[in-house]
Amino acid sequence: MGFDFIFKSIHTAGIFWLRTYTHAHLYLIILIVFGGIIGSNSTFAQTNNAVKNKKPITQAAVPAANNKVTSKTTAKVVVAKKPKRVRITVTRQPSSTVAEVARPSFATALGLRGQHDELSLKSSVALVVNQDTKEVIFEKNPNVSLPIASITKLMTAMVVLDSKLPLDEILVINADDVRSYKNSRIGLGAAFSREDFLRLALMSSENRAAYTLGRNYPGGMTAFVAAMNRKAKELGMTHSYYADPTGLMSENVASAEDLTRMLSAAYQYKLIREFSTWPEQTILINNRPQKFLNTNRLVRTGNMEIGLQKTGFINAAGKCLVMQARVNGAPLLLVFLDSVGTQSRFADAERVRDWFERMPVGTVPTGRQLM
Repeated sequence: MGFDFIFKSIHTAGIFWLRTYTHAHLYLIILIVFGGIIGSNSTFAQTNNAVKNKKPITQAAVPAANNKVTSKTTAKVVVAKKPKRVRITVTRQPSSTVAEVARPSFATALGLRGQHDELSLKSSVALVVNQDTKEVIFEKNPNVSLPIASITKLMTAMVVLDSKLPLDEILVINADDVRSYKNSRIGLGAAFSREDFLRLALMSSENRAAYTLGRNYPGGMTAFVAAMNRKAKELGMTHSYYADPTGLMSENVASAEDLTRMLSAAYQYKLIREFSTWPEQTILINNRPQKFLNTNRLVRTGNMEIGLQKTGFINAAGKCLVMQARVNGAPLLLVFLDSVGTQSRFADAERVRDWFERMPVGTVPTGRQLM
């Protein structure tokens, strides 16, 4: 009811002492009276006290046995806390990523990164050689020995195939294989043929597969690494050294010139050509299909005629790529080491291809000839 009606009722009842008060006074008195009545409601009292003390109502201040509105409020509070935990997780991840990127590669330490060349390549080292004539078409720091990461697996594959070990022999992942590389979908006890492991090592750069190939070599890992270095010497790779079959160790080093020699030799193995250019493979692991993709996006897109390839990356080596590709009818051996950025090595290969394709027939630049 309105305040005027209440005032008239009081006036009629003969409460004469209220006549001396103005409407404003009476309104204040009525507010105090009604405030006391409404104050019997506990929720309103909490709100009134919170406003009076200028403190927000928290979830703890709401009684557990409350109405449906309170339940909705509680749910909103819980939801509001979850993004805070997510944000904390997200802010930690970039810090570790920055720490990882901050480690300089060997080429950076030598002052090779960022050097300009006529093709504006992002790789610190590059070499393009005609596979048939051995003539150098393009070069950038070709004689520096640098870590080569998983490019090592081309030498691993040649040593495995040279051994004439049965490709259908079943090999089993053991504890040593697991310790060699912790992040792998090929778990402890997984059993595949030597051929399957070879394909995964070349196509998907599976480190655990490469390691088990070396471990199952006659004489074990020591004998396998010795065979790798012996093979390198036979190929005339005088600036190369191998320490393990995966390439995870920075002691695996080679110069771009040596890598063109290894590329040319690896190209003579049909299985290496086939497996390294295999776009993808699905295998059953623990009765679940697992898809493995080729690490080279140029193979997956199919926009270059690639006969053999291998990618590589560790912090010490940067992003690396070696390929045999046919461009304008010419078989080229391409080497790119310590490339900046995830896709830069592939972009460098495409840049060389475009540059070579624009050349008129008979005007291809040739330099020295590799022995």
